[in-house]
Amino acid sequence: MFKRNRCLRGVAVIASIASISSLAGCGVLASDTPDDQGPIVMGTTSSPRTLDPAASWDNSWELFRNVYQTLLSYPVGASTPQPDAAESCEFSDDSHQVFRCELRKGLKFSDGSALDAKAVKYSIDRIRKINVNGGPAGLLGSLERVQAPSDREVVFHLNKPDATFPFVLATPAMSIVAPDAYPADALREQSGIVGSGPYALQSYKEGEEARLVRNDHYEGFADRKNSAVTVRYFQDSATMVKSLRDGQIDLTYRGLAADDIVELQGQASKKEELQLVEGAGNSINYLVFNPKDPWAGKKPVRRAIAQIIDRAAIAHMIYKDTVDPLYSMVPKGLTGHTTGFFDDYGDPNVDKARKILTEAGINEPVPLTFWYTTDRYGSETKLEFKELERQLEASGLFEITLKSRPWKTYVAGYQKGEYPVFGRGWSPDFPDADNFIAPFIGKQNALGTPYEANEINNVLLPRSRRESDRGNVVKDFEEAQQILLDDARLLPLWQGRQYVAASRDIAGAERALDPSTIMMVWQLSRKTSW
Repeated sequence: MFKRNRCLRGVAVIASIASISSLAGCGVLASDTPDDQGPIVMGTTSSPRTLDPAASWDNSWELFRNVYQTLLSYPVGASTPQPDAAESCEFSDDSHQVFRCELRKGLKFSDGSALDAKAVKYSIDRIRKINVNGGPAGLLGSLERVQAPSDREVVFHLNKPDATFPFVLATPAMSIVAPDAYPADALREQSGIVGSGPYALQSYKEGEEARLVRNDHYEGFADRKNSAVTVRYFQDSATMVKSLRDGQIDLTYRGLAADDIVELQGQASKKEELQLVEGAGNSINYLVFNPKDPWAGKKPVRRAIAQIIDRAAIAHMIYKDTVDPLYSMVPKGLTGHTTGFFDDYGDPNVDKARKILTEAGINEPVPLTFWYTTDRYGSETKLEFKELERQLEASGLFEITLKSRPWKTYVAGYQKGEYPVFGRGWSPDFPDADNFIAPFIGKQNALGTPYEANEINNVLLPRSRRESDRGNVVKDFEEAQQILLDDARLLPLWQGRQYVAASRDIAGAERALDPSTIMMVWQLSRKTSW
């Protein structure tokens, strides 16, 4: 019989892991038995763009978390970073500018080579030296230099106070790589991965499959409850769900379409061996406007679009209420969240939008091309952009052309500034309002589109990063969001929830998502009794 796990409904975003771990008493997915029946097979529509951490500030992290290791990470129950490759880490000064870590003893990479402080320094320096456009170097803006004074000691010197730096080190972007296997000044061209995480990458077929097996050299906090995991990559939700029903995969992670979620939610009366785990999420979806485009670069055009778009209609009609309308770049559940776009614009209003344009001397329909990716955010993306096109053209104020590309070439396009308006999603690097503002601004950001927000960059973020108590930075984040609102270069659309569909003999799914909702596959296991 299909059984829906209702224990996760209403879990607070920022405390998701701590809260979820206490819900094992619901009993649906509890198990202490290691997997001895072959690999657990997980399906997802989110395939890696690269296997090299120096090139990735995107969904590739979902694989990295399980095959690479970071100094800090998130054990089950933790909402703040804890030592992983490190034995201990702490700021050694009151100004939050010197961060010191001591490594665990005897660390090795999956190929048996030693992992020491020099390898950590090499990995971080390499990210900055290669400096991929839109890559993870943008996370290291506060880092001045790295030292490795001994085999087990790493010291990070920051150029300004940054209480969020431990969160940065816990992201898969800061994965530690083997110096002999990864060139210092170029991306790795060979296939495969040499990491020190809980699993080794046994084989990989791009866009098809990644086979993970236990890394016998691993030393860290992960308590692996299975011997192997195979990740299969799908192009759409329907094919993935069919594979789940047919027993070809054991669970899904990312990419469930709204129609499939609704159908799974309604299966309680059927004798189906599936379960749906539902939880709050902090991923967001938004539009980006290119300031160099002759039309998207005009603030009145962006403000008129913000005045017309009906987020509630998108959430209801396209996503069947499996997502929530979002009116700020900082999602609900995080300290500092506001509803600025609703407060300033209210309900969708064509007359107000027309007034914005006419006051700017724009009296003809504005031609704009909207771009979206075909294979990253789910099968509803095309329908979502069709609805955006319908809403804007129905106003009589815009003429919209829709274009799309697969993710790999899509990223290259927006990094080159080819798109007037394009859609992006964002799953946080860490659960803090800082990470929904800082990655999108500055000369080097996650979008590859420079955004000179000087007040945010030079005043608000630096001031907020002096505070280790994040409850004291609400005012700074509210001011930052107001600046983003006034510029309207980033237009939030909706906030996602987390859904995992699994066969009823799979345990651990409710404990397997870290605070950034990345799957820690070592938590998955098979039940052997009921």
